[in-house]
Order: sequence, then C-alpha cells, then structure tokens
Amino acid sequence: MAFYGSGFLALAFLGWLLVVLAAAKLRQDACFLARTFEAPQRGVKIFVFPNLNLRHCIVVSARSRFNVAKTIKSSAAMARLQSTESMIVLGIETSCDETGLALYDRQAGLLAHRLFSQADLHAVYGGVVPELASRDHQRRLAPLTRAMLTDAGVAPADIDAVAYTAGPGLVGALLVGAAFGRSLAYGWGVPAIGVHHMEAHLLAPLLEEDRPEFPFLALLVSGGHSLLVDVRAIGDYRILGTTLDDAAGEAFDKGAKTLGLGYPGGPALAKLADGGDAGRFDLPRPLSKKPGYDFSFSGLKTALIVQLKELGDDALANDPVLAADLAASYQAAIVDSLAGKALRAARDFGHTRLVIAGGVGANRLLRQQLKDSFEARGGTVYYPRIAFCTDNGAMIALTGALRVADAGTEPAIMARPRWPLDELEPPREAA
Repeated sequence: MAFYGSGFLALAFLGWLLVVLAAAKLRQDACFLARTFEAPQRGVKIFVFPNLNLRHCIVVSARSRFNVAKTIKSSAAMARLQSTESMIVLGIETSCDETGLALYDRQAGLLAHRLFSQADLHAVYGGVVPELASRDHQRRLAPLTRAMLTDAGVAPADIDAVAYTAGPGLVGALLVGAAFGRSLAYGWGVPAIGVHHMEAHLLAPLLEEDRPEFPFLALLVSGGHSLLVDVRAIGDYRILGTTLDDAAGEAFDKGAKTLGLGYPGGPALAKLADGGDAGRFDLPRPLSKKPGYDFSFSGLKTALIVQLKELGDDALANDPVLAADLAASYQAAIVDSLAGKALRAARDFGHTRLVIAGGVGANRLLRQQLKDSFEARGGTVYYPRIAFCTDNGAMIALTGALRVADAGTEPAIMARPRWPLDELEPPREAA
C-alpha cells in the first residue's frame, strides 16, 4: 500500500511502515513504481496509490500497465462523526522526542494512553538529535498502538477518526507521525485530522474533571514556546505575548547545562533548586518593568554565566549548598518573569480563569506561585495533570475530537515545522 499526498509518498509493506520523502507525479509514475517493486516484493499482486488530496486512488497491477481511478467513499464515516453519539479518536504525537498514543471517546473521555520518552536516547548528546528522534518514532509507533488497543479492549473497527500532530515541531518526526496516522485512517476507512501541537497543549486541561470554561487566559510554556494567549473559544486565539529569544524551557535547559546538570535539564534544575535559597543571588527579571507581555530569558542566562565565573570554576563542585542556592535563584527568576506577565495580562484583559500548560507547566514553583497570586485576586487556575503537561497523545486525541468537522480540509500528510497559533480558525461547527 502506498499513500500519496502533497508531493510525499509513504510506503507500507507487510505491516511495516516505510516513509519515503520523495516528490511523485502520481498518475505518471504509478506503473513505474509498481514495476520497480515487483522484483523484491514477489508476493505483492496489486499496488494501491490513494491521492487523499483529490479523494481518488489509482489501482495498479504489479504485472501490467493497467490502472483505474475510483472515488473514496467516506460519507458514512463523516456522518457518524457529526453526530453526538460515542466517537473514539486515536491520537498520535510525534512532534519531538516523545512518542505518544491515546484513545479518546467523546462520551466516555480518555480510554487509554501510552508514552515512550526518548530522553535516554538523546542524553548522550546533551539534546535532541532530529534524525534519531524520527527513526525512533518509526520503531515505536506500531508496537505502542497495538499495545494500547489491547489495553483499552478496542478494535480498529471501533475507531472513528485518527488525529496526528501536524506541527509545529521537528519536520522529520512530524512526517513519521503524519504518514502513520494517514495510513491507518485510510486503511480503516475513517477521517484523519492534522492537529496543532500548541492548541492541543492549550486544550489539555479539558481532559480533567475540573476544566475551564471559555474565555480564559492561557500561559503556554514549553521547550520551544512561551506564549500568553487570550482564548475566546476553540480556534479564536489572540497572542498577547511571546518570547523575544529563548523559550522558558530553553532557559531551564541552558541553565542546567551551565550548572553541569544532566539532560533533560529542566527537571534536573528544579530538583536541585528544591533545597536551595532563592534569595541568595539577585538575578534579573528581564522586561518585568516594561509595558507589554513579551518574555526574554537570554539576559538571565548570561547573568547566570557571569555569576558562575565570579564564584570560580570549582565553586559548585565543592559546595552543594551553593549549587542549590544558585539553581533556586535562577528558577525563581524564570518563574517570576512568567507569573508577572500572566498576572498583568489577566488584569488588563479582565480574565478570571487562567490555564497553565506545556512542559514547563509541570514546574511546581510556577504552579504554586500563580495559584496563590491568582486566587488571591478571586480567580481560578487550571492545569492538566503532570503526565499531560509534557507532549502526549491524549491532548492530540482530545483536540482531534473537538475538530473532527475539519477532517479532510488540510493537505494529506501535512507537516508544518513552523505554524503560528493565531493562524487557526474555529472548527467548521461547534464541537
């Protein structure tokens, strides 16, 4: 089976997915491709080349030049998804270094989820290696999917739609998940939905029993993004502030590297900071006294480097208390910067509900500081459970269920490494 769309070709043989990033003129090259694979694949009699953009496919006999186009029939599946009945969505997350799968039912909620972290794989290199991340996603997706379906007692025939992360993220990793998701959707005869990774983080608190109502203010903080978003409804987003340089997650990781901690750096720095005195070192809070809601962390990172040089190269190794104090002071500066802007934006735009999401949203100091400050003003803070702060399939499945009316509107096998959140529009119909 070969799946074609938007100039990319994904090939699957004997249940294993092989992604080929090659431009193809489908109608001209279908017979040529079939003859090319005839010798090594002697058991294959027919090749099917579905073009999901045009909603037709070309069926090619492996031993002839004959080809016929036929229409893909998906109206029954789409009608089922438009109803308010039970609907199960498979979510696939492969934007960076975590392979996430989940099953979400529009009536019953989250049915099952699986996550494989590549942290150990990339720790040797001190950061994510994109090519290694893509290959590992390719190895993990099929086994994790089978295991999760078994966990939930769900058969492929029970699944009504497939949602996959379409961006932003590492393009190779995105393409692996997109090709896998689209392949499953076509094979099962159900729609596929490309999901915006940051919108999924923003909506992740809806997975919890204590969920926010619209409108609300969202603080999205992760390894690659720091955003303050005025959220009026699903797809109705206004970006109030973003980072001018490093994201908050990058600031944590780079600070951890400066302090000689391991990868991933954010959790390691937060753990070291737990026993430290945050008031011992006076580190800057960039842009805190300037108008607006943008963030900046490059000056804070530089201040940490300068402070470490003043202390001497061996100071931290010889004094664990000093190391903990410096880590605590650095963490406090990041949290103060994030919390200060969020509280200012909530006041200026009249929000009484605040959502904290993204990987840095798991930071306990950030959660507690915002909770205390915001509730003192009469507001309420919402956040997903720790497991759903970092990248996961549950948030993708949920967002796919909320946007199922948009299925089929984007190019097949869509992958956008850069994708501004405010380009999104509300779903075609209210979910």
